[in-house]
Amino acid sequence: MQTAIQPKSTAAEAHRAYTCSEAGPPCPFSQQWVRITKQEHIDLSARANYWEAQHARARAEIDKLREEVALEDAKIKDLQNRLFGKKSEKQRASRSQRSNQGKRPSKRKRGQQSGSSGHGRTKRPDLPIVADEQDLDDDQKRCSTCGLPHRPNPALDEYSDLIEVEVKAHVRRIRRPAYTRNPGCTCEDTPAILSAAPPARPIPRSDYGVSFWVEIILRKFRYGQPTHRALQDLRDQGLPVSPGTVAGGLQAIAPLFEPIVEPIVEELYCKQMSEQLFHHDETRWEVFVELPGKVGTRWYLWVTRSPSVVFYCIDPSRSAAVPGAHFAGLQAQQAIIVCDRYSAYKKLARLALNILLAFCWAPMRRDFLDAGRAFAELQQWALDWKERIGALYHLNQLRLEQWAPERPIGEQCAGFHQHHAALQGQMQDMHKEATRVLAQADAPGAGLSKSARTQQNKVLSSLLDHWSGLSVFVDHPEVPMDNNRGENSIRTPVTGRKNDYGSGSIWSAELAATLFAILQTLVLWGINPRHWLLDYLTACAENGASPPAQIDAFLPWAMDDARRADLRRPYACRAPPAEPLPIGEDT
Repeated sequence: MQTAIQPKSTAAEAHRAYTCSEAGPPCPFSQQWVRITKQEHIDLSARANYWEAQHARARAEIDKLREEVALEDAKIKDLQNRLFGKKSEKQRASRSQRSNQGKRPSKRKRGQQSGSSGHGRTKRPDLPIVADEQDLDDDQKRCSTCGLPHRPNPALDEYSDLIEVEVKAHVRRIRRPAYTRNPGCTCEDTPAILSAAPPARPIPRSDYGVSFWVEIILRKFRYGQPTHRALQDLRDQGLPVSPGTVAGGLQAIAPLFEPIVEPIVEELYCKQMSEQLFHHDETRWEVFVELPGKVGTRWYLWVTRSPSVVFYCIDPSRSAAVPGAHFAGLQAQQAIIVCDRYSAYKKLARLALNILLAFCWAPMRRDFLDAGRAFAELQQWALDWKERIGALYHLNQLRLEQWAPERPIGEQCAGFHQHHAALQGQMQDMHKEATRVLAQADAPGAGLSKSARTQQNKVLSSLLDHWSGLSVFVDHPEVPMDNNRGENSIRTPVTGRKNDYGSGSIWSAELAATLFAILQTLVLWGINPRHWLLDYLTACAENGASPPAQIDAFLPWAMDDARRADLRRPYACRAPPAEPLPIGEDT
């Protein structure tokens, strides 16, 4: 069964003929019939199936490569935004902004309005006043014509105040007069030469006084300034100090703070564990010491903040064992820990049934914004969720303005219940929206690429997985929606770590955690850290470079109200003398 074909038709021509007959007006080949053998039909079908499969495979590979390119472009865009973009959130057009485009701009100027009552000049009752005088020259005190002197009139004197900050390194030379025994005195117990005792020093046989070490401690552990920068400033003032002197002095001073740390661990621990609300966070802290069994120099600085104390702990591990050991003595039936979504806290909550985790909303909000920055097709979706979370913060703030902490939720005022119901409705709407989008994740025609859909599902799944911890603040108004208190407490150590890269030894890391805990606890109680350090190191120096026997006067929770009020004021230090004292034999 074979018919001669003139001309012989190919598979491509047959395909064009079929396409022509199906898609458009009749073409010349649509009216001709071609007869081929069975073997030729099998060969052509095999070839067509082979190339069709190859085409489908190539299309699949191309689609896969396109998705990979889109994902890599999104990563590049995100990295460029982190590296070159603004640190603060960019102002992007949202639905509320677009709705306001047609409105007339306000004529009200920014800042304080003219005619409104101001707050007046800032009062500084604790700032000492140093009297100075600026008088006329001698030729200006008499008449330039007749030469008669002008008469002073103190009632018309004028005064001008200037606020000055003059910090100057100086040597305080202390003259100790010597006395010899009277020749007529024959008492055996009387020494031949008498003089006052040498000045008290926090470090024996050291030339540096209390104020020097207070300045070093505050600059390093309160303001996050590296040691070399502080020494450079002192060098500019004429006081060159080697880094080894500072390191050795801090190592000698470290034992002076041990009696302060022990009450924090012992006395405050029971008090802290009886409380119910904590803020917890951790950050890396480099300790450049090689330990057997540990790879690398990365340690971790843990912070636990409660209403009474800010406690720091340095540990080579980031496991759940560190917070587990700290919260092992909880006395309350239920304690709430505000934290991030780190897995160590989740494990802690699984092991301790009396711990309830309240997750921070800030990382959740950041996830939506990162998804919008990574994929342009998710930008509007991310901004919509950003507005939802912002509305959540606003409703919670309105609710807290009407909240009475001493009353349970059922006994609050009507205004509180109104905003509380609105807050619950907003939370339900957000949960329903996230559930609806996840349920339609596999539906065709969603309008999103596969990579964008994957990122969207990842963010929404994280929201629903952590929903129980994210909604703790609804039934517990005392719990904030974010962990800003814990992060603010650890901000100074992070700043110091970026400047000095951590600690060079274990004792320096432990000293850093100790001083961070002391200084942050003092700030929490409203005590001036400079005033407290000057008083405490002076007491240590007067006690022979040893901690004072009674430390109740230096514990914020043990001192009386008068002492606490005194330490809240600035330290009444005296200015160095304008003229140098005469050089004596004894210093």
